[in-house]
Amino acid sequence: MKTRIYVGAITLISLALRLFNLGTPKGFVFDEVYYVDGARDYLAHGVEISGDDPEFVVHPPVGKWLIALGIKLFGNNEFGWRFMGALLGSAMIVLIALIANRLFRNSYLTIASSALMAMDGLALVHSRTALLDIYLSFFILLATYFFLARWHWWAGIALGLAVATKWSGLYFLALFAVVALYRAFAHNTGRDLFKPTVKTAAQYGLLPISIYITSWSGWFASSRGWARDYSENIITSFLHYHSQMLGFHTGLVEKHSYQSNPWSWLIMGRPTSFYYETPKTCGADNCSQEVLALGTPLLWWLGTIALAVVVGFWIRSIAVKRYEPPLNLIIAGMAAGYLPWFFFQERTVFTFYAIVFQPFLILAVIYCAYALLMHFESKRNTYLVLGFIAFAIFINFIFFLPLFTGDVITYDSWQARMWLPSWV
Repeated sequence: MKTRIYVGAITLISLALRLFNLGTPKGFVFDEVYYVDGARDYLAHGVEISGDDPEFVVHPPVGKWLIALGIKLFGNNEFGWRFMGALLGSAMIVLIALIANRLFRNSYLTIASSALMAMDGLALVHSRTALLDIYLSFFILLATYFFLARWHWWAGIALGLAVATKWSGLYFLALFAVVALYRAFAHNTGRDLFKPTVKTAAQYGLLPISIYITSWSGWFASSRGWARDYSENIITSFLHYHSQMLGFHTGLVEKHSYQSNPWSWLIMGRPTSFYYETPKTCGADNCSQEVLALGTPLLWWLGTIALAVVVGFWIRSIAVKRYEPPLNLIIAGMAAGYLPWFFFQERTVFTFYAIVFQPFLILAVIYCAYALLMHFESKRNTYLVLGFIAFAIFINFIFFLPLFTGDVITYDSWQARMWLPSWV
């Protein structure tokens, strides 16, 4: 009961932080200009258009429909189009606690997982901007919880919604499908294998595909969608449009000042600046206002070390043939959310994509804390050390908070937070 109270309190405080002054900065932040425009089009026309002409868009509709829901509830303004991200970003704090509780069965670690999620700057920035990645991350984390709970139909629904938000959800869908099929084959033979195989195919194949296609209902129902008139056969037009989308994603090589190689993502080598202005309202000659998609540095640097430890433990578990669900989940989540980007070395990519595997990095930190608790006899001293580390992360989070929320600060204060030259 106390665990629920603590997690609930952390979530409510985090929701308040996400909603406070959510309308700042004014105007569009980074790629909001594309996704908010799409959300407005969905509300007005059910499909994205440019003027009176069809518009070529490269991401599926679900994330933009969620932005549209916020606009419908609170109006066509900054608060409205960012609200749903703040809500679901806060829900992720509860989800990671539920996952940690299932994996470790430790109240302290359950609370710690929610606290670390709440203290991550990258999660906060995504929760306060109308980009698609926070919705993708929410659905992936939701699917992870359902999968652990063995609620596979619900996991299939969540994964379908993830893919219908951004195509990178396909990596997680493939991962869950392979694991589920492996379990079906591992626990059944002969005639007994047919039913679970068909059921798994429906849960992680037919159901997600159906949800994905349904998400394009506005395109099917309208005559104004992109490539809608490519063929008299609507399925042919739909497939042609998707081939164009695939061509865009695989051929995006345009240089950007904030693009970064995946090798640097874990240590936040080149965080993405979503917004930067130099107002005159800080009481000094030079002022800065920035929204920097930066993971709380101490958390991510610690997470990088923790991930290396987890990889080592995972390799050992394979060598000794000892099944450890936390290790397998962390490695699988990192593999699906992180490794695919290394195969797109020429593509324009950004550090903020890391939000999709951020929960698994936090779970790596929690696993290392769990290992320490299991290793040392003095639990009290271990808890004190872990508490000190959590406090240091909290102080680090507070120090960088102005860059996460777009507060106006002096230029000197902003410069003091540019710990690495590549952050400028």
